[in-house]
Amino acid sequence: MRVVITGGAGFIGTMLATRLLQLGELTVASGWVEPIDSLVLLDLAHTGPAPDDPRLQRVTGAVTDAELLRTLVDRPEVCVFHLAAMVSAACEADFDGALETNLDGTRTVLEAVRAQAGRNHRGVPRVVFASSVAAFGGDAVTSAVSDATKLTPETTYGMTKAIGELLVNDYTRRGYVDGRSARLPTVIIRPGKPNAAASSWVSGLFREPLHGDEAVLPVGFGTRHPVTGYRTLIDNLVRLSEVDGQDIGVDRGVNLPALSVTAEQMVGALKAAAPGRALGPIVHRPDPSIERIFAGWAQHSSFDRATRLGLCTDTGLEAIIQQYIEDFLS
Repeated sequence: MRVVITGGAGFIGTMLATRLLQLGELTVASGWVEPIDSLVLLDLAHTGPAPDDPRLQRVTGAVTDAELLRTLVDRPEVCVFHLAAMVSAACEADFDGALETNLDGTRTVLEAVRAQAGRNHRGVPRVVFASSVAAFGGDAVTSAVSDATKLTPETTYGMTKAIGELLVNDYTRRGYVDGRSARLPTVIIRPGKPNAAASSWVSGLFREPLHGDEAVLPVGFGTRHPVTGYRTLIDNLVRLSEVDGQDIGVDRGVNLPALSVTAEQMVGALKAAAPGRALGPIVHRPDPSIERIFAGWAQHSSFDRATRLGLCTDTGLEAIIQQYIEDFLS
């Protein structure tokens, strides 16, 4: 089978590709196990390293390019992980760009997969859509949000993710795709430079001090937010792709397991996980625009359904920090 990862040059896409190539196979409909003989990473640019594997192909292009998507999703034995998107703060700065990339791009992916529906006797092609807890908003965010909580996003980014989930639900209902939407918490700890996500500071709060550099905290120390480690996220994306669609049900949106932690707890875990290491300073420098976005995002998420589906949970912040040290600093 072929696996296509949109946004494949990013950190999550590259880590996911590495894991899938290691596994070498995916479980599809009716429990059938398909070997992965082709894995495509699609992104606007490919500047970083990628796994050295003959099955891997890096393609440069936009997720809104319908003709290109059709050439990549060119067989019924396919699974697509749709990660490509403009991130939160960038969406607030560019409304039209957010609609084009996040909405038109998602529909382009679904249409490309739809063209393969009905051609494989083993089932409809699967699509894993990377949604976000930013799809929640309003009064709901002050308590634990669940898969049953109404999606009332308060950012353009969250709005595009909520609409994407509805598209996945309806394309699945019609039998065009076998979709599932993974509501991602903030993923930590991302290596490299900060990106345009409003949550970028969360990884920076760990990453910069571990490298001896200054980290800026733009929100209050009591700000609470759901997070997950990158190893756990990759594992859960793969697991969700393999879950039988009947077990997910009509609503394909699933809260991924997360740790709900405050900025103060993050700082405490960093100090506890790196004793003896000379850490860079953490400076509290409030940013009203970031504070406003975080005030409208979920603080807690419940994930009982994900657990029933076989997804896993991080053991704690210190374990995530140790994983980053092991993978990127050792």
